[in-house]
Amino acid sequence: MTTATSSLEPRAVSAPGKVLLAGGYLVLDRGYTGLVFGLDARIHVYIEPIRTNSGVILSEIIVKSPQFQEAVWEYGYRLKENDGGIAVTQLRASHDLPLTRNPFIETALAYALTYITATLPHLPIHASSISILADKSYYSNTSALPPTSRFHNFKEPLFDAHKTGLGSSAALVTSFTAALLTHYLPKELFDLGDEKSLTVLYNLAQASHCAAQGKVGSGFDVASAVYGSCLYRRFSPSLLEGYGEPGSPNFSTRLKHLIDEQAWDTEIHKSAIKVPSSLRLVMCDVDCGSKTPGMVKQVLQWRTSDPEKATQIWNALQTANEAFAAELTCLATSDTQNGDAGEKYTVLKRKILEIRSLIRQMSLASRVAIEPPQQTALLDACSALPGVIGGVVPGAGGYDAVAVLVENKEEVVEELKKLLSGWKVDRGEDAADGVKIGKVEMLDVREEMVGVRLEDPGIYKEWMDY
Repeated sequence: MTTATSSLEPRAVSAPGKVLLAGGYLVLDRGYTGLVFGLDARIHVYIEPIRTNSGVILSEIIVKSPQFQEAVWEYGYRLKENDGGIAVTQLRASHDLPLTRNPFIETALAYALTYITATLPHLPIHASSISILADKSYYSNTSALPPTSRFHNFKEPLFDAHKTGLGSSAALVTSFTAALLTHYLPKELFDLGDEKSLTVLYNLAQASHCAAQGKVGSGFDVASAVYGSCLYRRFSPSLLEGYGEPGSPNFSTRLKHLIDEQAWDTEIHKSAIKVPSSLRLVMCDVDCGSKTPGMVKQVLQWRTSDPEKATQIWNALQTANEAFAAELTCLATSDTQNGDAGEKYTVLKRKILEIRSLIRQMSLASRVAIEPPQQTALLDACSALPGVIGGVVPGAGGYDAVAVLVENKEEVVEELKKLLSGWKVDRGEDAADGVKIGKVEMLDVREEMVGVRLEDPGIYKEWMDY
């Protein structure tokens, strides 16, 4: 029987961001699917044991995000009575620092440690130090100096940073959970190269991410963080009902059953997503951002109040999204290196325009700015450039980064960058809702087929002294 922990050497794990290229809002309903692309912008988690003198035992985990000011969280943990699992308590890292909560870290920590102790009841949970690093594309760079490496020092508190909408919370929970499981459990019980272990990670990350959000979301962002690009059908929300809170009686047993034994009805199809080598996905940050939960609530209220119109639009969108995915796959499996670009991408361009038209219909009917006029103007200008196939406001829409599909040619990318560098919303597009788009720039990201993975701990050494 396995009772020993792993070697407790430093470990590092990363998980990709995401873009829901097609299926925004539809993916909330199990009757529909979403086309989600992983992005090569990753959240990295480095974990190492806290070394102590002989005989000294600490029950403490320190979490740092060294790219941001005052981003330190310290937690005490203890095993609760009545099979309650591991209870996590935030400690004050310093008298000089405010006690700010991070529900995603705190919840993921409680869930992962509870699962670990439920799997190996006699396993000692040694104290550890965890550092979280985000690739620079997750946040708008508002400083005067350009980033000098993939990890930018943002010189501001985390909660003041402008997110670009790449799915940082799902990538964080996934990589954080994977790092804890990899660090504390022996390889024969958890191995990121094993499909069964990926299922455990997916289930556990979904459960803790939903708990941290305070609601059961569709989960496509966690799916792409674990598996990379995929066609996704959500799980039934009822799966995450009734298993309790960390520390409550029998929480440990219920959580382990949910993760290891409960049949999840998620559908994740990696083979359904292919991108031809002649194309690439780029993201354009508008330095503004949307409040997604409020938008989703309003769209769902509209769907309830006008089910006939909503069903008509949703069914049409599902058909258009499926046709778009099929055309992408067709191009990827045929010879797209020859022939006139204007001809071979005609169907793909038409499908993108059809999807955008239906999205604007949904915007108008629900009175939610899914593709607001400011974004329409930007996408139309991008799409007019030679070599640009088209673009969408992905996911829930609004003012997050837009996704643009372009020919995989340096001259096309450079022309797009040139357009964005001089882009100004100065023709009245921002008058209706009072939202002003800030600086527009291309993010240094592209599509990513690979999900969560182990990393070399040595690449983070320069950040460990922050």
